[in-house]
Amino acid sequence: MTIYRDRADAGRALADRLAGLAGRPDLIVLGLVRGGVPVAAAVAERLAAPLDVLVVRKLGLPQAPEVAFGAVGPGGVRVLNPEIADRLDPDRTAEVVGRETVELERRERLYRAGRPPLSLDGRTAVIVDDGLATGATARASVAVARRLGAQRVVVAVPVGSVQAYAALAEEADEVVCLQRPEDFGAVSRFYEDFHEVPDDEVTATLSG
Repeated sequence: MTIYRDRADAGRALADRLAGLAGRPDLIVLGLVRGGVPVAAAVAERLAAPLDVLVVRKLGLPQAPEVAFGAVGPGGVRVLNPEIADRLDPDRTAEVVGRETVELERRERLYRAGRPPLSLDGRTAVIVDDGLATGATARASVAVARRLGAQRVVVAVPVGSVQAYAALAEEADEVVCLQRPEDFGAVSRFYEDFHEVPDDEVTATLSG
């Protein structure tokens, strides 16, 4: 089991595995907020690729928020899982969508800081996070990236649970996961420094 010093260290290890993508003119590296951004920054630097942020808000069931019935993303993108969403009360669904859309827009304004809206038309998008526990947010991000026009979607993480990796492999074109331990536990176990990444660290990283 490898323990990373911090998210930047994990990003450099991840970049070594992704080296084959370096130099692609269509490549863009997207950090999932907030913990994925410092990992993505190290990947983007090594691959000499542009770095951006993908803000995704999972839509959780009112009675069980950890269970997703869809997601919202930038530009008004909404992805629903009809098997779950169609059985929900429309008013409750609208309430969750409204609340998460407000938070999404707040984060978009904060993190984009005047930069143009994210466009992935024809791009190879590498979505980076600091780890996969359930994988629900990463799966939602794949759907959002496709709606934003990505031609190919790669999810890259330093560590993930076996179950999350398997589920994500059915959604993304490729999943790069450096460690998939059977006794996963939690993402934080694999980092010496796993501090909660504040908004100002995200904005500073994105501003270069």
